[in-house]
Amino acid sequence: MNLILLGPPGAGKGTQAVKIVEKYHIPHISTGDIFRANIKNGTELGKKAKEYMDKGELVPDDLVCEIATTRLLEDDCTDGFLLDGFPRTVYQAEKLDEFLEKHGKKVDKVLDIAVEKEELMQRLINRRVCKACGATYNVKNMPPAKEGVCDKCGGELMQRADDTKETVENRIEVYNSQTMPLVEYYEKAGNIAHIDGAIGLENVFNHIVSVLGE
Repeated sequence: MNLILLGPPGAGKGTQAVKIVEKYHIPHISTGDIFRANIKNGTELGKKAKEYMDKGELVPDDLVCEIATTRLLEDDCTDGFLLDGFPRTVYQAEKLDEFLEKHGKKVDKVLDIAVEKEELMQRLINRRVCKACGATYNVKNMPPAKEGVCDKCGGELMQRADDTKETVENRIEVYNSQTMPLVEYYEKAGNIAHIDGAIGLENVFNHIVSVLGE
């Protein structure tokens, strides 16, 4: 099963991706994770990507396409994959379709998780991430037992550089202007399912399972 996960920053894609991967046994391919790994390791690609990500801007199409499609050639993607954060533009979607067709594959289903802007702002501005294990908290809705300390590993919690109010607003605007046309692209292809991302984690996942099947 070849899947794409769409949704604005803060829609809960990461949480749902974990659940989808566990249930359907396909790899979760997040371009954000790939970029962050490159940034952490100080690669040339990481340095280029960091310049854009720190401003809340999207990494250029061709750079993203090269990384993502190269990842899809690895052995663990033979029986399917879940793409998260790619494609982000119609150009990227067209390049992905070309790549998959060349390898005798296609996108089976696109899951579009939608959440209102006000809700997204609250989720992201109040988000804190553990430096050590990557666990995520929300200081208002899902705070740690002790302020600034991870419940799971005792690591230090931090606010991501791209989770400030100004950057969050920019990220949402960038998503709406550049990525929303993707919804229309996949509407025309007839393989998109719209999911209400504000109905709670379990309800969102149940809706996804009803779309994909057991």
